[in-house]
Amino acid sequence: MDIARALIGCLVVCLLAAATAASAPPAIEIRSFLPVAPICRVGRPVRVAAVIANHTQTKRTVTARLIVPKGVRIVKGTAGARGVIEDAWERSFMWTVEAERPGEYALACEVADGSAGASPSRVVTTVRFEKPVPVRRLSYIPEPKPVKTDMLVGAHNCPLWEADKPFMWANVLKHPERTPALGFYDQANPEVSDWETKWAVEHGINFFIYCWYRDGQGGPVKQRFGSAIHEGLLKSRFARHMKFTIMWENQSRGQAGVADERDLMENLLPFWIENYFKHPSYLKVDGKPLLFIYRPEFLVDDLGSVENVRRAFGLMREACRKAGFEGLWLLGEYRGVDRRHFDLMQSLGLDYTFAYCWYVPNNPTPEQSIAAQMDYIRKTQETSPIPQVITVSQAWSGWHDEGTIWKIPPPQFETLLRKAKDFARGLPPGQLGSRMLLLDNWNEWGEGHYIAPYREYGFGYLDAVRRVFSDAPEPHEDLIPEDIGMGPYDMAYRKHMQADAELRRKCSRKVTKPGHEDPGLVAWWTFDEPDDSDVALDYAGHRLGGMLRKAKRTRGVVGKALVCDGGCAAVPANPLLSARDALTLECWVKTDRRGQSNNWMINRVLQGGVTTGYRMGLVDDKPCFQIPLTEWSHHLTGPDPLPLGRWVHLAGTFDGKTMRLYVDGREVATMDRPGPIQPSELRLHLGSYEEDHRAFFTGLLDEVRIYKRALSAAELRARAREAGPGAE
Repeated sequence: MDIARALIGCLVVCLLAAATAASAPPAIEIRSFLPVAPICRVGRPVRVAAVIANHTQTKRTVTARLIVPKGVRIVKGTAGARGVIEDAWERSFMWTVEAERPGEYALACEVADGSAGASPSRVVTTVRFEKPVPVRRLSYIPEPKPVKTDMLVGAHNCPLWEADKPFMWANVLKHPERTPALGFYDQANPEVSDWETKWAVEHGINFFIYCWYRDGQGGPVKQRFGSAIHEGLLKSRFARHMKFTIMWENQSRGQAGVADERDLMENLLPFWIENYFKHPSYLKVDGKPLLFIYRPEFLVDDLGSVENVRRAFGLMREACRKAGFEGLWLLGEYRGVDRRHFDLMQSLGLDYTFAYCWYVPNNPTPEQSIAAQMDYIRKTQETSPIPQVITVSQAWSGWHDEGTIWKIPPPQFETLLRKAKDFARGLPPGQLGSRMLLLDNWNEWGEGHYIAPYREYGFGYLDAVRRVFSDAPEPHEDLIPEDIGMGPYDMAYRKHMQADAELRRKCSRKVTKPGHEDPGLVAWWTFDEPDDSDVALDYAGHRLGGMLRKAKRTRGVVGKALVCDGGCAAVPANPLLSARDALTLECWVKTDRRGQSNNWMINRVLQGGVTTGYRMGLVDDKPCFQIPLTEWSHHLTGPDPLPLGRWVHLAGTFDGKTMRLYVDGREVATMDRPGPIQPSELRLHLGSYEEDHRAFFTGLLDEVRIYKRALSAAELRARAREAGPGAE
């Protein structure tokens, strides 16, 4: 199979459908229409793919037509392509085009299936063609040519992009314009690091600030997402060209901080000194390494008091002096202007305040985003008793497009850079803030802020940085892997998506069991497939099967059950899952474990967003049913812990006004919640919060049903009697 064709098909198989329960998708839908390559060149053949979905229960023959503007021509394939799409499935159509000159071009795809009265579907995509670069075959990436800058420029680096965590790219699938120039890469590959180093230093970025995650407190250091530094940067050929620092991401309480002062001084700090601070590429200013701390205020709980934190910081500085440094710069993150918080940071003994990003509310325009950030910077200078190191932000969306969403295009971003640089130049000359400026963010693709080269604007953001902070001559050559015959760097992701597509095909098999006839039944998972089956089928007949992820089966309340011990069944996103005006979640569960709090057996709520659906789980061992109306709101929790050692029937209902929670057919809690359920574009997870997440339910899960109506108390009592509390 052609790998580009397979990749496009597999990627879009997992695109999250932006539809509501109130409006079903059209019978024939253009799911995606994009160039295969993230960055396209003039004079170079570019493949463009349309993925067409058939939402009907019968095969359809469709005609897909590519319409190109003046300046673009089709060089392979005919404008109109005809093909058969299987029922409830999809297929890709491919064309190859070339552009005559650089620029942005609007390409259109029209699809018709010949049904009586059906109008053709049409999607337009803008394709950016960069200036031509002749293709060369080189043995490796050309040596970087760093440009000189008139101040230190750093960029926050988000190291979430590991080969075994493909789901981290989910929000980019909804926003394909964000696709990195390297594709959905594996950050552990040293070549990936070398490309990033080359692009950064050739555009005036001197250092990266890697988010650094600890995985467990009180013992030898273990990490999460550490491959970007340890496998990528430190094993790369160009590491000597790029400075780096770390930002201690200590926000996960009890997991990512420290157990006590001894843990800090005997485990954590020695690890940093030996692995990072002593490395020649670690950034030191005036002989002192820099340590950024994401939530310094959390250390008050970790160490017991403000005074203990201040003492610990003093001990850290002294330990760094004993290790041969002049001391240690400590910078604390804060993205607000409350004087009380600044006073706390001063009391903790921090040297500087900085922002990881700036929050700008109400979906602002680029001009409003610039004005708001400069206002934050000015107010910080006026309010804070400790000095600041300035950060500028390029965009924001949140991981699931929750809350405010905005973006500053490259020309306006250059304006922001110049304003921030001028402000920094006015700070006292002895301060770090007058010598250093931070950029948010190099590669936070999922959360929506990034300046590394990517599909929509190519090298636009990096070119703006180069113009503002260096006097390097223009024009210059920006290479991508295809220019020198290197790459691809997303093979692990492609392999996963191909396997995922096969699983999705298996999941979409239409099956039913007696009892599926209820018109309000949306989905029904019994987990009664063979033990070696890697899917959990939907016996409501709606093809909403789930893919088993590190999960297995055992004997259930009826037939078999899902063993929940960290694995789950991941149900692909589908508009049918977004019940709007009424809902029932129903399941049987069994556990022998106490101490489960924030552990979920049915989940479609992520990051607290209000557009993420519903969930059921345990909070402080008590059954909990949630349908958020505002962030993290409307947790309906039962009064008593879940009984241990036997099967328990759980149900949550919502009738558009009131949420109700039932245990063994008995109503145990109610809560007012007026208004519809917001539609979700997310997968549903059975057995856990999401794939590879700590908030998984420990126990057995069986007979999960979702209804788009509120079942009555009588119906739920009858359902709870079907197996009974002694069922095995």
